[in-house]
Amino acid sequence: MLKKNQREIIGLTVLKYRRKAGFSQETLAEKAGIHPNYVGRIERGECSASLEILFRLAKALGVRPYKLFLKL
Repeated sequence: MLKKNQREIIGLTVLKYRRKAGFSQETLAEKAGIHPNYVGRIERGECSASLEILFRLAKALGVRPYKLFLKL
């Protein structure tokens, strides 16, 4: 399980890429095949997303998965 600060880094990165793409949480969730509430929880660092979910988010955002682990 990821530490809180690691979850927050990933969450903020997803948030920044989502905004850069011009997506709402609902749009990103639909493209990634997950619930919009889950996107919000990930962005706020409240939960750890599985690798499968991170890969789906990265694909929906049009970025390579490793980029979600880097601070922007």
